[in-house]
Amino acid sequence: MIAPSRVITLFVNPRPPGYGQALMHVHPLITDSATLANLCTRLAEAPYVMVDTEFMRESTYYPELCLIQIADTEEAAAIDPMAPGLDLAPLLALLVDNEDVLKVFHAGGQDIEIIYNLTGKTPHPLFDTQVAAMALGQGEQIGYSNLVDSWLGIAVDKGARFTDWARRPLDARQIEYAIGDVTHLAKIFPKMLERLRKTGRGAWLDQEMERLADPANYANDPDVAWKRVRVSSRKPEVLGRLKAIARWRELEAQAKDLPRGRIVKDETIADLASHPPRKQVDLAKVRGLSQTWAGNDIGARLMAAIESAAPLAEDELPPREDRKPGLGREGALVADLLKLLLKIRARDIDVAPRLLARGDELEALAAGQRHGLQILQGWRYDQFGHDALDLVEGRLGFAVQGGKLKMTRTEAAA
Repeated sequence: MIAPSRVITLFVNPRPPGYGQALMHVHPLITDSATLANLCTRLAEAPYVMVDTEFMRESTYYPELCLIQIADTEEAAAIDPMAPGLDLAPLLALLVDNEDVLKVFHAGGQDIEIIYNLTGKTPHPLFDTQVAAMALGQGEQIGYSNLVDSWLGIAVDKGARFTDWARRPLDARQIEYAIGDVTHLAKIFPKMLERLRKTGRGAWLDQEMERLADPANYANDPDVAWKRVRVSSRKPEVLGRLKAIARWRELEAQAKDLPRGRIVKDETIADLASHPPRKQVDLAKVRGLSQTWAGNDIGARLMAAIESAAPLAEDELPPREDRKPGLGREGALVADLLKLLLKIRARDIDVAPRLLARGDELEALAAGQRHGLQILQGWRYDQFGHDALDLVEGRLGFAVQGGKLKMTRTEAAA
């Protein structure tokens, strides 16, 4: 029997008497600090709140927060963070400092990033319904509209989804569309938790939710920006230049509040790291750079970054692709069998395969690794890892029974 998750035991059972039985009240757009503070005082008494944001980020480094939607099961509101003089402090305190209120998102990565940018903290504790849907057999990345349709039988009006949320004033249809993102979720979330409780799968999600809440996921550290850029070389001097150039670009993008690609594209960074110009005038010959960089300030700062680059330290070098122990042609075949096993097991228990195991872990298991793998720990071991280990070690095979591919124990398992 799987122990119930922290989310279920702490935030579902102890609901106040009568909680959620009243008809939800939807407030007008909140633009003043007093109304927002009063709302947050009431919501601080709720066991959970639904949260969503609308933002624009096409032309900026940092997403521009344009609207915040929040609801419990009794009231909902849209908050205008662009309203002059609006103090968001009570709302942000509710989201990042109040450990007694669970914050519920759907595909909340970008919403969490925005809150992190504002506070340096992430909402905690949190729950993501897209992740939870994986444990309930609804695919790996179910969209919000499909989630609402599957749980409530409601077709979401998508007419306002391409709104320029930074433009004021917002009309009634736009605000109604935005608030719907949390009012529907307020009805779905209790149903989802009830099913998780009945299936015993709530505990599966604790680790995933804590990972989502890890601030390290949202910190744009210039010193690790190079890891997002693909380059074929593993030479320490090339990777050292890559680190220095990527760091320079990150700082330029942050200072100018522009997307990274507006400063320099990834492929150009990789080219500069592999074939560094000797002088600033040589930047005019680099594909992807303006010829004016041969003599302007930004070109000078780029050259300073290149010239100051040191070879990457040994302990920072990325692992070799072939470092996995023994994953040759036969190991690759074993990995393929493990992927087949994963599909079968995920189908049998009705869960998204990605929640059970990642491809790199399957390859590591096929290559002989037995330590440090999530699939050999906790609930993942019970649900999949045990069978995966048996397959690799010859105690499990496949058979076709009644026209359906099944797992079957071998004589070696006896």
